[in-house]
Amino acid sequence: MAQLSPMLTQATPVQAARGEGVHLYDTDGRRYLDFTAGIGVTSTGHCHPKVVAAAQEQVATLIHGQYTTVMHQPLLTLTERLGEVLPDGIDSLFFANSGSEAVEASVRLARHATGRPLILAFDGGFHGRTMGAAALTTSGAKIRSGIGPMMGGVAFAPFPYAYRYGWTEEQAVEFALKELDRQLVTTAPAADVAAFIIEPVLGEGGYVPTPPPFLQGLRERADRHGILLIADEVQTGYGRTGRFWGHQHAAGATPDILITAKGLASGFPLSAIAAPRDLMAKARPGSQGGTYGGNAVACAAAIATLEVVQEEGLVENAATQGRRLLDAVRAATADVPVVGDVRGLGLMVGIEFTAPDGTPDAATAVRAHAAAAEQGLLLLTCGAFGNVVRMIPPLVVNAEQVDEGVALWTKALADAVS
Repeated sequence: MAQLSPMLTQATPVQAARGEGVHLYDTDGRRYLDFTAGIGVTSTGHCHPKVVAAAQEQVATLIHGQYTTVMHQPLLTLTERLGEVLPDGIDSLFFANSGSEAVEASVRLARHATGRPLILAFDGGFHGRTMGAAALTTSGAKIRSGIGPMMGGVAFAPFPYAYRYGWTEEQAVEFALKELDRQLVTTAPAADVAAFIIEPVLGEGGYVPTPPPFLQGLRERADRHGILLIADEVQTGYGRTGRFWGHQHAAGATPDILITAKGLASGFPLSAIAAPRDLMAKARPGSQGGTYGGNAVACAAAIATLEVVQEEGLVENAATQGRRLLDAVRAATADVPVVGDVRGLGLMVGIEFTAPDGTPDAATAVRAHAAAAEQGLLLLTCGAFGNVVRMIPPLVVNAEQVDEGVALWTKALADAVS
C-alpha cells in the first residue's frame, strides 16, 4: 500500500476534516483556532462562501483552458482586476502555479532584461525549494543541504536583522547597506548584477520586517547601478502586512518586478509575476508558459478573493488586528525571560525564543508550539534555528478571535516554560 513520503512531517497533530473562517475542525469534531492560514494562504478564511461559489460555478463551466493554447475569461478578468491594485506603472502579468515558479520566472526575466548574470539575495530569505529558488534561499540549511552544486550566479548580502546583531534598527540598516556597497565593488560587481531580490518581511527566516530605510536604500542603489528590484511578496502580498503590498510600507520603494502567490486565490494554486509592460517584453520568446498556469478555476477563485478583500476591508482589518495582536503578545510575554523578541507587521507576528546566554532556544519554542496545539491554537515555527513561533491568522480575524488566540497562547507559554 502506498504512503506519503516520510519527509512530509506535520507541524501539528491535526487531521483536518473541514474549515470555516478562522477555524479548522478535525475528524473528531474538535475546533481549532487556525493561526497558520495554510502558511498565509487562506487570507479570506477557510471556505469563504463567495470564493466557494465562484469556484463551484467555474468548475461546472470550464476547468482547464491552457492559456497558451486558448484564452478564457477568468484569466482576462483577473488580469484586469489586478491592474486596480498593482503599483502604478506595473501593468503586465505572467501567471504560474507556485511561489517557487514565480520566483524563477522573475529571475529569468531579470537576466533576459538586463543581460547580466548575477542575482543578489539577502541572508535569511526564503524564495522556494525548486533548484533555482533554493539557490536564492538562506532561511535554513534544510532547503539547500545535499543538493549542491547550487545554481550559479547568486550572491548574498547581509539583512538588517537588528535583534540578531544586538543593534538598533538604524545601526543594522547602516551596516547592511555599507556591506552591500562593498559587495557591489568586490564579490558582486554592480555591472554584473541583474537584480536584488528581497522579502518585505522575512518569512521562513524568522518573521523579521524589512526596515523601510533598507528597502529605500535598495531602490536608490538599483536605480544608480541599473539593477532591477524584485519584491518577493509571496507571503506579504494581498493585505497580509496591513498594506496591500508589503513594500508599500517603504515610500518610494516600488519594485520593478513583483511576485505574488499564497493569498492570491484563497487556497487554489496560483502565482504571478508583475512588471511594467516594456520590461516584461524583454523576456525571450518561449520563456514564459506552463501547462497549468492561470487555471480557470484558480482564476475564478482569485477574482472572488480580491472582491472579498476589497468589500470586507481586509487590508485595513489586517492593520488594525495586527496591531492588536502584536501589542497583546508583547504584553503576554513581557515577563517571560526566554522570549527575546516579539516583532511583526500586520498579521505576521513572530516570537523569538532565546536562552539566557543569548543563543537560540529552539527547544522552548517547540514546546510552546506543541502546547498551543493542545490548547486548540494552531501555529508554526520558523527561523534558521527553529526558535521563532509565528502567528499568521486569516485576514478575516476579528478582535474577539485575536483575544482568544492570545489567551490560548498565554496558557501554552506557561505550560512550555513551567
